[in-house]
Amino acid sequence: MILSSLKIKLHFMKNKYFIYFSFLIGCLIILPLSTFAQSVASAAPAAAVIAPVPFISAGNTAWMIVATALVMLMTIPGLALFYGGLVRNKNILNVLMQCFILMAVISLEWVTFGYSNAFGSSSGLLAPYIGGFDWAFLKGIHTTDVSPYYISQATERIPHIVFIMFQCMFAVITPALIIGAFAERMKFRGFLIFSLLWAVFVYNPVAHWVWSADGWLAKLGALDFAGGTVVHINAGIAALVTAIMLGKRKLPKGQHITPPHNIPFVVIGAALLWFGWFGFNAGSGLAADGLAANAFLVTHIAAAAAALSWVLLDWFSNKKPTIVGISTGAVAGLVAITPAAGFVDVSGAIIIGLLVSVMCFFMVSVVKRKLGYDDSLDAFGVHGIGGIWGAIATGLFATPMIQSAYSGAFYGNPKQLGIQLIAIVVTLVYSGVLTAVIFKIVEKTLGIRANDEEEILGLDLTQHDEIAYNEAD
Repeated sequence: MILSSLKIKLHFMKNKYFIYFSFLIGCLIILPLSTFAQSVASAAPAAAVIAPVPFISAGNTAWMIVATALVMLMTIPGLALFYGGLVRNKNILNVLMQCFILMAVISLEWVTFGYSNAFGSSSGLLAPYIGGFDWAFLKGIHTTDVSPYYISQATERIPHIVFIMFQCMFAVITPALIIGAFAERMKFRGFLIFSLLWAVFVYNPVAHWVWSADGWLAKLGALDFAGGTVVHINAGIAALVTAIMLGKRKLPKGQHITPPHNIPFVVIGAALLWFGWFGFNAGSGLAADGLAANAFLVTHIAAAAAALSWVLLDWFSNKKPTIVGISTGAVAGLVAITPAAGFVDVSGAIIIGLLVSVMCFFMVSVVKRKLGYDDSLDAFGVHGIGGIWGAIATGLFATPMIQSAYSGAFYGNPKQLGIQLIAIVVTLVYSGVLTAVIFKIVEKTLGIRANDEEEILGLDLTQHDEIAYNEAD
C-alpha cells in the first residue's frame, strides 16, 4: 500500500527536481508508525478550517421574545394612552381604535409580504431599494431556522421567526406615530387605507435601505441602531406633510383647542413608552450581551436628561413645571437616543438628551405657531426633529469604545456625519413626497377629511358610534 501511494505521488510529479525530494519522503515512511500517526493527527485541524455554524441561543431567544413584547406594549397601550389623553374627550376612542387597528392590519401585511419586501432580497436594479417576495407568507421559514440578521458575526443567534416578530412591532408603531399629526380630524376609513399604503410604499422600502444587508444606505454606511431614520424621521416628515395637507381642526366660532382631557393617561402612556423603549433599543442588538446592556443604559439616561431639560425650559418660559412637559421631554429623549443607542456612551447620551428638548421645545412652542400648521400632538415636532437630531448625534458621538468598528466626527471620523446627513435628507424627501402622493390618492377616491359636523360632534360618536365617558343617571 505504501509503494502504491508512492507510485501515485511520483506519477503527478511534473518537475524533475521533485525526484530528489522523494528520497526524503522515503525516509519519513520508515519512521515508527506511531510517530507518523501523531504527525497526521496534529496536522489535520490546521488543514481543515471549518466556519462555525450559527445556532439558536436559548438566552438570546428568551431576551428577544421579551423585547418584542415590550415593543408591542409601546403601541397598545403606550402610544394609545399617550395620544388618547392629549386629545379632547370626544376623540379618545378614535385614537385608541386607530392604534389598535394598526396592530392588526400591519401585522397581517407584514407576514403576508411586508417582511419579505423590507428584509428579503431582490435582483437587478431593485436590489438596493426593495426586497422581493421570496419570504411572502413566510414561505420556507421554519421554527429551527436561525435569523440571517445579526449585529455581529457571533454564532449565538435567535430563531428567524423571532426576528420577524420583533421587526413586526417596529412596522406597527411607525405609522401609528403619524396619528399624532392628524388626530381629531380624519375619517377612519381614509385613515386605514392611507396607513396601509404608507406602510407598503414608504416604511418597507426605507427599512430595506437602512437595515437590510442589500440596502443602499446600509452599504453606504448609515448608522441607525434602532430606528431613528427608519421610524422617527420617516414618520415625522409624514406627519408634517399630512398635517399641512389635511388643514387645521375645525372649531365653533370663538372656541379654541382645549387642553388635554386626561393628563393621567398622558403620564401612564409616557411611562409605558419609556418602559417599552428598553425592548425597542436594547433589543436591537438581537442578543443578551454587553451591547444590549449599553443600549439599555444610554436609553434610560438620555430620557432622564431630556425630561429634566424640558421641565427646566417649561419652568423658565411658563413659570410652572408641567407634567405634560416632562412626559413630552422624556419621549423626545427616547426618540433621539434610538439611532445612537448601540454606538454612544453615557456622556454622549447625556448631551443628546439635554439638547433634544431644547430643539423640540423650540419647534413646538415657537416654529409651529409661526408657521401655523396644525400638528395636533406634535408628532413632527417631537419625533421628526428628535429623530433628525438623533441621527446627526450618532454621526458626532459614535465611539469605538462601544463598537470598535464605528466612530463619529468627535472620534476622528467626520465622514460618518456626512453619511448620516445623506440618509436624513433622502428619507425626508422620499417619505415626504410619497406621503403627499398617497394622501392625494386616498383623498380623491375614498375621502380622508372628516366633515365639519363629524368633527364638531367628535370622531368617537361619528366614526365608531361610541362614547368614552357616560354621565351618571
